[in-house]
Amino acid sequence: MYRWITIGLLTVALISVSIWGYQTNKQKNDLYVQAENEYQRSFHELTYHMDVLNDQIATSLAMDSPEKLSPQFVDIWRVSSNAHANAGELPMGLLPIHKTEQFLAELGDFTYQTAIRNLDDDPLTDEETEQLQEFYRQSGEIRDELREAQHVALNNDLKWMDVEQALLNTDSQKDNEIVNSFQTVEDSFDNYAKGSTENTTISTDTKEHSYKNLPGDELTEEAAIKEAAKIFGKESETDWSITKSGDGAVTPMYSISYEENGVRGYVDLTVKGGHPLHLLVSRDVNEKQLSLNEGYEIAADYLSELGFDEMQLFQSSEYDQIGVYSFLYEDNGVRVFSDAVEVKVALDNGDVTGLTANNYFKNHVDRDIPEPAVSEEEARDAVNPNVTIQENHLAVIENNQGEEILTYEFLGTMDDATYRIFINAETGEEERVEKMTDAEINYDAVI
Repeated sequence: MYRWITIGLLTVALISVSIWGYQTNKQKNDLYVQAENEYQRSFHELTYHMDVLNDQIATSLAMDSPEKLSPQFVDIWRVSSNAHANAGELPMGLLPIHKTEQFLAELGDFTYQTAIRNLDDDPLTDEETEQLQEFYRQSGEIRDELREAQHVALNNDLKWMDVEQALLNTDSQKDNEIVNSFQTVEDSFDNYAKGSTENTTISTDTKEHSYKNLPGDELTEEAAIKEAAKIFGKESETDWSITKSGDGAVTPMYSISYEENGVRGYVDLTVKGGHPLHLLVSRDVNEKQLSLNEGYEIAADYLSELGFDEMQLFQSSEYDQIGVYSFLYEDNGVRVFSDAVEVKVALDNGDVTGLTANNYFKNHVDRDIPEPAVSEEEARDAVNPNVTIQENHLAVIENNQGEEILTYEFLGTMDDATYRIFINAETGEEERVEKMTDAEINYDAVI
């Protein structure tokens, strides 16, 4: 009798211990996953913020207007503070990362102190401009090192919890790729410190508003599928899936998709007129057979077939054998940035794999564009004299208040960077400065 009671008690104890062990292990795993996610978030945000900082510092160097410089420095200070916070959240307590944090702190102090003073009465000195150029060089170097560290981490599925263990183990530190990447970031500061001075894709997005330009009649589902087949260059007999936006939608749309032979296609069509707002074709892209220029010709013909008239190429780029082409509407020689369309072309066989036209249909209207009140020569004088102007256009852009204004658009270079500078054609004041985005580095080719 006592034997069975003892066995029962031991069994209950064993089950209890097992449950407790399972729950403890589960809690441990949950905490591990949570900590890993937080580390991943902080690291990727740090990389992003350093990328933004480099562009913003470059933009400030190309500015020549005190009214624009002060808010620009405020933005740099804000982003540097966020990056500083991201760096402090990484498991780097045992690894010297103070140089990175010191750089961000010095950049934040410099931009804050500069932003709060009156730059009209007390403009940047030559020494301060040199210091800003040094910040730009440093941020560019660190940005590239962080991008490479990010590439290594993503490509090899590295875990930050493993980094924490490596930091506690002197021997394994030498074998951890993330630790080595961050050590390279730190070493790059030493290289710059030897020669540094002492220190005491214009976005074409527009405001959210309703679609202005949707001519045509309302389409039935059958008519919408025929329009989708035309846009995709496929037969109507394809097995299509179609859904309509719910009641109360500001702009009723059909979402139409298909899947066959490993290829997926998706398009949003407006019910009124059947206009394509977004199109995406997902498939494997093979070895490149077409040039970027040949892809442009395909993209231009495609837009013409869809009824987009007077569209001019704004910029083009290539990513993973895909040509990406941005077009602007041209109104009697004036480029209208609000009416933008983007086309993607697979450079293996010329298939159109993407279309983004929502900005065009939101903004395209008949405009009465005035004559410039300022001459081109006067506008050129408002551009930073250190910028070498390569080309210029008249352009309509949106100002900070969301109002369309006529500007002179100047494309120029300074040092190794290219800038797009907009001068108000009515007032002659600097309206906007944008640094052109550099091409991404293919780290697989250099590792």
